[in-house]
Amino acid sequence: MANRCTAHNKPLTGGMRIALLCGIPMFKLERVIESGIVRLIVIGRIDAAQLPDLQDLIQSESARDAVLDLMEVTLVDSEVVRFLVLCETKGLRLVNCPAYIQEWMGRESGLR
Repeated sequence: MANRCTAHNKPLTGGMRIALLCGIPMFKLERVIESGIVRLIVIGRIDAAQLPDLQDLIQSESARDAVLDLMEVTLVDSEVVRFLVLCETKGLRLVNCPAYIQEWMGRESGLR
C-alpha cells in the first residue's frame, strides 16, 4: 500500500515534519522542508524489512526537489546499498552519506 508504513499500516504523509518508527526499534524516517527543499532523513539501522517504507517515502517526493540525508544511518544491508545506488542513478541527491556506505555503493556500482 503506497504511502503507508508496512509495519504499522499508518500513513507516511502529514504536516511539515513527520517522524515514524517502523519495524525494528532503531529505524526512523523524518521528512523536513527547508527553504523549499524536502530533506528525507533516515535514522538508525535500515535493512530489507524497512526498505518498502523508504521506497514509498522517496516515491511520494519524486516530483519535488528532495535530498536523502543519511548522516544518522548506523547500519545498512546489501539490498539497501543497491537501492541507494539506484536512487543516485535516478538523480536523487544523497547527502551526509557515511564513508562506509559510499565505499560499498562504489563497489556495487563499479564506479567508485
